[in-house]
Order: sequence, then structure tokens, then C-alpha cells
Amino acid sequence: MRTISAEAMQIVKATAPAIEKHGLAITTAMYARLFRNPEIEAMFDRAAQESGEQPRRLAGAILAYAKNIDKLQNLGSAVQRMVSRHIETGVKPEHYPHVAEALLPAIREVLGEDLATDEVLAAWGEAYWMLADILIAAEAQAYETASAA
Repeated sequence: MRTISAEAMQIVKATAPAIEKHGLAITTAMYARLFRNPEIEAMFDRAAQESGEQPRRLAGAILAYAKNIDKLQNLGSAVQRMVSRHIETGVKPEHYPHVAEALLPAIREVLGEDLATDEVLAAWGEAYWMLADILIAAEAQAYETASAA
């Protein structure tokens, strides 16, 4: 399981105010990129996208993650909700790179190159993959438990 460097953790926490201000724009841009892949788009609730509920929910989750990256125990129930939803929709480990490839450029697109520097994107990349590994492991356990039942 990947970890995050102290420097990257500090950068992610420092970007929380920008995420709070621009999170919805970031997640909206991310989904636009992500949905260029019809297979992935089909996994999502269209009504939740059109109403803006899903981008708002994800923006809130990203903000909570940025604010609590050094206190992940505060996110336990949120992680469990994500895992449950991912199991319902059939998310697999191979989907996570697609999200990273949509999220990181969306951060740069919305925040601009002055704020979303290469260093900031690298820090968010570390943060993303640390969380992705947590989710992938929890989802693998949930899939295993479900298949054994």
C-alpha cells in the first residue's frame, strides 16, 4: 500500500482552501474528462450527474480528504460509504487509473498552472494513489466477503 510523503501531505492540506472554493468546478471538469470513456460513464447514475449531486458529493469528499489527510481515521465512515457504492456499481482496481487521469488534469485546468504547479499535482497524485490503495484493498475484502456468502 502506498503512503504519502510529509511534504506532499503538507501541500495537499495547504490546497484545501482552493479545493473548498473550486471543488465543484474541479469535479465537474473531472467527470467531463472521465466520461470520454463510455464504459466508465455507464457505471454512473445519470440523474445524480445531471442534478449535480454526484459532483457536489465528490467535491465534498475531496475537501474532507484534503483537510484530514493527516488524520485518516476521521474519514472511516466516508470510506465505508465509498466502498459500498463502489461495490454496488462494480468498480474494480483497473478503473482507478482512469480517475487519476481525469482528476489531476482537472485540478490544473480549474486552478491554473500558477496554483496547480507540477509540485502540487505530484502531491495530489501521491494523495490520490494512497486513497485509491485504501479503497482497492477494502473493496477486495468486500468482494471476497460477498463471494463467500
